[in-house]
Amino acid sequence: MRRYHHIGIPTKTARADETYLAEYKLFISGYDDSPYGVEWMRFDPDCPLPEIVKTVPHVAFIVDDLEEEINGRKVIVEQNNPSRGVRTAFIVDNDVPVEFIEFS
Repeated sequence: MRRYHHIGIPTKTARADETYLAEYKLFISGYDDSPYGVEWMRFDPDCPLPEIVKTVPHVAFIVDDLEEEINGRKVIVEQNNPSRGVRTAFIVDNDVPVEFIEFS
C-alpha cells in the first residue's frame, strides 16, 4: 500500500530552515512547515544524485515494503538510509522521478 508523503521541488533559492544532507550534497527544507507536504531541495554543484532528481519535481510515497515497490522498476537512486529508521529509493515512471520511503 502506498500513502502520500511529500512532493519534492528542486530550487536554487537558499532558505533559512534548510537541513544539509552531506552524503547527498543536498539541502532540504519546508516539509515540517508545509500543510501539503512540500519539500524544497537545493543541490550543491557536485551533488551525486541523477540530473532528473535535481531538475524535475518528484512525488514521494510511504510504502510497507521498499524491495517490493522497486522490484522490476527502473531504479535511479538505489536503496539508502538518509536518516535513522528511514530507507528510500527513487524510480522513474513516465519520465518523472518517484520516491518510495519505508519507515522502521
